[in-house]
Order: sequence, then structure tokens, then C-alpha cells
Amino acid sequence: MSDSRTILKVLLFLTLSVYVSPADADTLQFFYTAVTPGINVTVVGLLDGEQFVYYNSSIKKMISKTEWIQKISTYDKDYWNRETERVKYYRDTVDTVMKSLNQAEGDHTLQWMLGCGLDNGIVRGYSQYRYDGDDFISLDLNWNPEFGRGTWTAANEKAEIFINKWDPKGDHARKWMDYLKYDCIDQLKKFVNHSRETVERKVHSEVSVIQKHSPSPELVCNVTGFFPKAVNITWRKDGEDVHEVVKLRMLLINQDGSFQKRSILKVPAEELQKHNYTCVIQHSSLEKELVLNVNKQSNTKDGGSDGGNIGIIFAAVITLLVLVAFVGVFTWKKRKSSGAEKPHDVQQNGTEIHPLK
Repeated sequence: MSDSRTILKVLLFLTLSVYVSPADADTLQFFYTAVTPGINVTVVGLLDGEQFVYYNSSIKKMISKTEWIQKISTYDKDYWNRETERVKYYRDTVDTVMKSLNQAEGDHTLQWMLGCGLDNGIVRGYSQYRYDGDDFISLDLNWNPEFGRGTWTAANEKAEIFINKWDPKGDHARKWMDYLKYDCIDQLKKFVNHSRETVERKVHSEVSVIQKHSPSPELVCNVTGFFPKAVNITWRKDGEDVHEVVKLRMLLINQDGSFQKRSILKVPAEELQKHNYTCVIQHSSLEKELVLNVNKQSNTKDGGSDGGNIGIIFAAVITLLVLVAFVGVFTWKKRKSSGAEKPHDVQQNGTEIHPLK
């Protein structure tokens, strides 16, 4: 099955909704999606809601999606190997699910949401699975370590069958309970500190202005390579602000973690000759606003000259849509029943850990 078919299958039956962390909370989240037959896997890792790593079955390795994570090997040389090994663990789990349920053939989907968070000093964690779009199993955070095993909460009879075959002694549950409480939180703290230099940096942008005469006259102001992402692009005509007939394109992210954005101003051909148009950029990296005079800065282009940029934008939009889809597939429906479906607290060695709400 091709990657495009895999993406479409995920999009067809899943509701898109994204968990939003409180402003004062830090979160480290991983979203795994497997589609059969063939076990096509996609993984998205998020730090405080921002993507930092990505994996799919085509590239067969975890790759960085932001500048700061590229430097991870400077203090954690085994990080990328561990992330790749976790993908293998997940693939084995998918295979076990299909065999346990006698559903090795046909189209099926298993999603795994794994993550932890720090919310005002409170440690939160979760490890949850969905099968074919429905709740399947979740790690019970209310288990007592004195009992010598961790436990899973099964959503239905199929899930019970799987747990009994996959984790009869609770070894998997205990492994991920320890990960959520120790390794995940330790990584979260390191990542937040390590990414702070990137998050707080200010990078100057590159700006270009293009005149296009076909199919209709327009001015294109393209700003790229800036950070942080907040930017304001406006147009002026003879020094006066112009708001009508302006199209502001969506913000896109570059490979190095910086951003790009463009604004398009529709201008009648006769107006271009009579008036002076300027593109104005305001960004935190600039001491004052940057003003580019169209007549002095632009190169005249025909309509077909922008095809390469359009292709880049299209690809970036698709990437963003896929990211939202894979985040959305793991957002669980609000629980209405009591018991195991309510949030649990657990006290272990003096540290409190909760499900992430």
C-alpha cells in the first residue's frame, strides 16, 4: 500500500481533534499509526505541541523536524537508536494484535498514543491504544507496585483476549509505567531546556518582491527564513496602507525550523505605472520595520515563473494536514462511564503521576 493510500485510510474514519496543553504545562507526546496489510507505520513526536521528529515506513528511520533536535547526539548518542527500536517494538505489537484477534488479513488500523507532561509540578502520563478507530487498551496508572505487576484496562472482549496473550505477567505495563515516570519526564526536561535556545532565538528574514503580469497583474512579497513565527506583512500605496485585494498566504515551516510567508496584492496594470507600492515587514528580529519599494526591488515575471514555489507550498500544506491527522487519531473521546475510565492517581516512591487529561 502506498503512503498516500495509508494517509487516506486514516483520514476517512477518524475524527480530528487535538489535545491542547495548558499554557503553563510542558508535554512530550508520540503518536504512532499503523495501517494493514503490510503494517505501514507513521510516527509523529511533539514537544509542547510542536513537531520535532517524524517516521514513516518509506524512510525507515526517525528523522528530525526542527533544528534543536538535530543536535541531540551531542549529549545523547543513543537517542536515535532508541527511537528506531521503539518503532520496531510497535510493529511487533501490531503483529501480535492481528494474530491474537485472527485478523492478519484485511484493512485494519492500530494507533498508540504515548506521552508525559509536567503541569505545575504534577507529573502526568498515558499509554493508550485504539483499534479500528475504537478504544482498545490503556495503561492503568492506579496499580500498586507491591503486587509485582502493572495492569492494562481493556475496552472490550477483543482487548481482553489480546492482553492475556500479549502481557499476562504485566511486563509491558511495568515497562511503560517506569518510562512515563522516569525516562519520559527526564527527556521532557532536557528537551525543553535544549530547545529554549532555538525557541528564543531571533533570525532575520530574506525578502523578495515580484511583479507578475499574467494571468492578472499582481505583486508578490515573499518573506522566508525568519524566526520566531510571528510576522506582519502589509502593503502601502503612495505611503498609505492598502487592505483590499490583499491575499495573505498561510505560514509555512522550512526544513531548518524557520518560517516563510507571502502576501499577494492584486493591482491593475495602469495602477502600477501611476503609483508607488511598497511591501512592509515587521518582525521581532528587526530593529525597525523593513520597507521594500516594488519598483526598485522587484523583478518582472510572467505567471509561470512561480511554479517551483507553488510546489513547495503544496507539499508543506500536505505535511501539515497529515500531522494534524495523526495527532487527531489519538485524541480519545471523553469518558462517560465510571471506574477504570476515570482519571487515576498513583503514589509511587513519593512521586505522583496522573493520566494526561
